[in-house]
This record gives sequence, C-alpha cells and structure tokens, in this order.
Amino acid sequence: MSWTVYLLRCADETLYCGCTNNLQKRLKAHNSGQGAKYTRARRPVALVWQEEQPDRGAALRREAQIKKLTRAEKLALIS
Repeated sequence: MSWTVYLLRCADETLYCGCTNNLQKRLKAHNSGQGAKYTRARRPVALVWQEEQPDRGAALRREAQIKKLTRAEKLALIS
C-alpha cells in the first residue's frame, strides 16, 4: 500500500500539509469539514501538490520535512 504526502491550498491562501493512504477520501473529508481541525475553518481546500511514498514511515518523515519548510520554500516545491 502506498502513501501520499500532499499540500492543500486553503480558501485563505494558507498551505496545509498532510499524508494519507487514500488521497481522494482524505480530500473529501477536508472539504466536508471532517478533516483536520486546521482545514475546517478554511474551506474549500484544493490539492496543489502530492508525492507518493512507499510506506507510512517514509510518508510521515517527508511530511515532517515539508512542515519545516518556509512558505516560500513550499511554494517553490509546488511550482
């Protein structure tokens, strides 16, 4: 089972990073208000970047790396 690390652009133009093994289900949860607390008040959200990882551990490590990046670095990653 592969895992995906992703970045969302929220309605207030902030970025949210997360990881999941079912991206479509997770996006639906974020946009319905059932996702992360951060995205509930910032809907709708749009997927702007994703990266596959081989397992959960690798996905969590990559997510942690991305969360340490500055906003400018995250925007560079997206483009």
